[in-house]
Amino acid sequence: MYVPDRDEDLRWMRRAIDLAALCPPAAGAYSVGAVIVAEDGTELAAGYSREADPREHAEEAALGKLPVGDPRLATATIYSSLEPCSQRSADRTPCTQRILEAGIPRVVIAWREPPFFVADCVGVEQLAEAGVDVVELPELAESARAANSHLGLS
Repeated sequence: MYVPDRDEDLRWMRRAIDLAALCPPAAGAYSVGAVIVAEDGTELAAGYSREADPREHAEEAALGKLPVGDPRLATATIYSSLEPCSQRSADRTPCTQRILEAGIPRVVIAWREPPFFVADCVGVEQLAEAGVDVVELPELAESARAANSHLGLS
């Protein structure tokens, strides 16, 4: 598996954060951006929360732009400005599960989900337990939070 250097991780995460700024603000939802990057360093897909549907998450939007079973996902990295969700309403698949089903081996996040809507998001833990390489970029957490100023988070 190709592992980008820290500068590349920071560059792609900034792209995800820029996408989060495109989200239509919603009182009951985070604004998140996600980018899926191939092993060769090219962008495969990108998305942001509520891009095509008011209940759509960023990872869901990005993954939805690729064919199911796309072999490039087996060596890809997904960059998400917020920790992938570990639970959703009964009719929606959590993003953590979507990432695992897609077979993406590496996830990079800027910000852990705070207990604002869900008391205990365990996306990072679920991914790590499944053998996914999870990287946090805490130096970009404040930028990821800024896209969520509509929520009044401090």
